[in-house]
Amino acid sequence: MVKKAKKNEVVILGESLMSEYDIHLFKEGNHFHCFEKLGSHITTMKQEKGTFFAVWAPNAKSITVMGDFNGWDSQSHRLRVRWDGSGIWEGFIPGVEKGSLYKYHMVSSHLSYEYDKGDPFAFFWETATQPASVVWDLDYSWGDTDWMKNRRLHNGLNAPMSVYEVHLGSWRRAPEANNRSLTYRELAPILADYVKDMGFTHVELLPVMEHPFYGSWGYQTLGYFAPSSRYGTPQDLMYLIDYLHQNGIGVILDWVPSHFPGDGYGLVYFDGTHLFEHADPRKGFHPDWDSYIFNYGRNEVKNFLISSAHFWLEKYHADGLRVDAVASTLYLDYSRKEGEWIPNEYGGRENIPAINMLKALNEHVYRQFPDIQMIAEESTAWPMVSRPSYVGGLGFGMKWNMGWMHDTLEYFSKEPVFRKYHQQVLTFSMSYAFTENFVLSLSHDEVVHGKGSLLQKMPGDDWQKFANLRLLFGYMYTHPGKKLLFMGGEFGQWSEWYHEASLDWHLLEYPYHHGVQQWMKDLNYFYKSEPCLYECDFEPEGFQWIDFKDGEKSIISFARKGKTTEDVVIVVCNFTPVPRYNYRIGVPQGGFWKEVLNSDAKHYGGSGQGNMGGVEATPIPYHGEQHSLSLVLPPLGVVVFKGS
Repeated sequence: MVKKAKKNEVVILGESLMSEYDIHLFKEGNHFHCFEKLGSHITTMKQEKGTFFAVWAPNAKSITVMGDFNGWDSQSHRLRVRWDGSGIWEGFIPGVEKGSLYKYHMVSSHLSYEYDKGDPFAFFWETATQPASVVWDLDYSWGDTDWMKNRRLHNGLNAPMSVYEVHLGSWRRAPEANNRSLTYRELAPILADYVKDMGFTHVELLPVMEHPFYGSWGYQTLGYFAPSSRYGTPQDLMYLIDYLHQNGIGVILDWVPSHFPGDGYGLVYFDGTHLFEHADPRKGFHPDWDSYIFNYGRNEVKNFLISSAHFWLEKYHADGLRVDAVASTLYLDYSRKEGEWIPNEYGGRENIPAINMLKALNEHVYRQFPDIQMIAEESTAWPMVSRPSYVGGLGFGMKWNMGWMHDTLEYFSKEPVFRKYHQQVLTFSMSYAFTENFVLSLSHDEVVHGKGSLLQKMPGDDWQKFANLRLLFGYMYTHPGKKLLFMGGEFGQWSEWYHEASLDWHLLEYPYHHGVQQWMKDLNYFYKSEPCLYECDFEPEGFQWIDFKDGEKSIISFARKGKTTEDVVIVVCNFTPVPRYNYRIGVPQGGFWKEVLNSDAKHYGGSGQGNMGGVEATPIPYHGEQHSLSLVLPPLGVVVFKGS
């Protein structure tokens, strides 16, 4: 029951949550805990319980708080602007409790602009067409102490990382309840059990931050400090993350600082001026996504964005943020023709304020949370994205390898008879594999908008499609770099991802789909058990070609190496449906080489061809080595050997 506030009662009297030091940091663009001061906060002032409101709107003429506690009266509870030139309006309203709905009625000093705005710093939003902000707290009793104490072991650059990318609204649904999405709490046990059983180390959640249009998948964010109320309360999301942590699963959140939607109750034209966005559409409007671009050069906007990143890492125990659309942030001419963009002060295309913001972001979060990872989705050749800012980099910990994804899928989409003409497309990734700390990503972007599912991309009949898919995953898991796979790919979903429906879990009743899932499970467990497959992911010493020139047969072979000389596995991939017999490769040592993985095994849906458990090396020099193996290479298969 929400207590009714007394009309026209806004208590200021020198009381505020913001100190002079807060204001100093806010003005200079170094206040990265703004969520503790701005927004709505349940507190006690003058011995009365209520809610303190604070909002940045320097060009407002008046701001009132309207809500269910005052009958949505836009004239009732007026905030007062601070005297210090910060542009912050604030006030305390007695009797406003947790769960109260509210908006700011904004009257601008510019023109005749009036609008009811949501709170940019709200912790929770109402689920509605024109949602109100909700007074809320972040109280929660966490049970993930062990995970948080040791997560550096899970998130380090030398740790295994196989990420399962998930859209919470469509991973599983409740058909008995009108096909609704599951809540955070409903998802917690079944998602944790599935991910743990499959052997993934982390989940990455498509943006859970509040967004007005469900069909944007969360990438049109408005609530930068609020999880989507579609699936429950803030505490419900905390429960989901806590549950995953207690089951040894890391959680990465997608985060979108590149643009925001133009819904009138949101950030756009917030106080009657272009406050959060650039005024000039050549800098402030994104033509691809019909959305607005932050003004990164404004200190208060820098505070807002870096505070948001800090917020999810601190309050929700996120183990990392995957930063969306970094390329669109870095380049002033991104997706623009000549004449549609404004050069920087040096005449270049680089967005210097955005670059500085990203560097400051990464410096801050790694200083505060040294055991997390910041991961950039950056699709160009911008140098040193995942290198520290003190050596000239952007300061991210990792970067999605979009080049590997594009080239690999292009290669796999070709009929095997033509692959011999495109061997260099497949092998090119190793020419730059160690220039960044790469994540190999087969993400949601590759299975939407008519691109087809991963399985659909594969050529040939059904048997060949599934064999190709298993080969793709085997190649991915043995290639240097961390791994990311979007949901549904792990069991070979036929159809494109559709956000309004559950994944096609019924397909697991069929042997080929069950075989792909079992292969992915075995890959994850093998990957985590072999340090040579992950601890030197970003060091040239961790990889050695055996032969990448056999384009005529469309075969590649290579070694993955760990920190010790005996820690090595040999990988051979046959990208044609023709089995190869007596295929010889050089190996670094004699003895017996056990066949530890074979994607063509019958229980995966393959033809069952292989090497009868392993091969004894013979002292026949080959490929520059003193010993070699004579192998059977299964059709459209990958085989992995470990010496003993």
